Amino acid sequence: MYKATDKISDLMAHEEDAIQIISRFGLEMGVGDQTIEQVCAAHNVHTPTFLAVVNYKVFKHRALPADIDLPTLQKFLHNAHAYFLDFRLPRLRRSLIEAIIPADPMTKIPGLILRCYDEFVEEIRTHIEHENEGLYEEHAHDDQRITDKLTEIKNLIIKYYPGASDKSGSTAHQQSAITYLLISVMSDLWHTEQDFADHCAIEDYILRPAVALANGKKARGPKSLSRTAQPEQEELSEREKDVLIQVVRGLSNKEIADVLCISMHTVVSHRKHITRKLNIHSTAGLTIYAIVNKLIDINSLE
Repeated sequence: MYKATDKISDLMAHEEDAIQIISRFGLEMGVGDQTIEQVCAAHNVHTPTFLAVVNYKVFKHRALPADIDLPTLQKFLHNAHAYFLDFRLPRLRRSLIEAIIPADPMTKIPGLILRCYDEFVEEIRTHIEHENEGLYEEHAHDDQRITDKLTEIKNLIIKYYPGASDKSGSTAHQQSAITYLLISVMSDLWHTEQDFADHCAIEDYILRPAVALANGKKARGPKSLSRTAQPEQEELSEREKDVLIQVVRGLSNKEIADVLCISMHTVVSHRKHITRKLNIHSTAGLTIYAIVNKLIDINSLE
């Protein structure tokens, strides 16, 4: 593990995520041969808190130092929030648009993928706003759902990206460039997912226990995210397909029950089974599945 007497340049040169950590603590480049302790002192950053975050990020070291400085940690997390909302997520959206624009627009899938992404961004924005208000415990359960949405976007692109339109007249070189853009976007999605998971884990293993101790309470067990194995996709029953079609058409549960002459309870049960079998939670994602599997007439969609 890294210590206060280690050169911070060694940390920055050998650890992929160190630059992000350092910037979120307000530290800068041009550190020369100074130690971690020296650079932290020069920027009024609490060294044990800095090391707690670094050693969790690099080594997944979960031992909580006795002298965590909450203002330093909260500043780090607020800077991470600003990075997600003001830079990483808008930049990823621009890259996503650039990568999927060449896809055949007649499939409507590019727009639906973008809608899934925008829903994800809105949810993470709400989550971060609550955290900035100090509501860490109340909204800890949101973490897994948000990460699941990002996983869903990756899976939708992997399974259902329609490819470039045959009418685009693209050259082989242009097609290669499109492929490279898509690969770059997928890499960015992976890194964003991991970055957000680590961000939530730092809150779980460091921030929440530190807040609890400061308030004289016993720290609760961590709730941080784990990447679970994706279940194998199951076939939908004919009735589940009927329900899916009505969901895609925008009907409410009650309207679906009336159209299919079934109970509301049965509709809810079918929707749960559809989500579990397909591992798709958003309406936009379900619409993509319905289009690709020819369950709906694409021209009937607005």
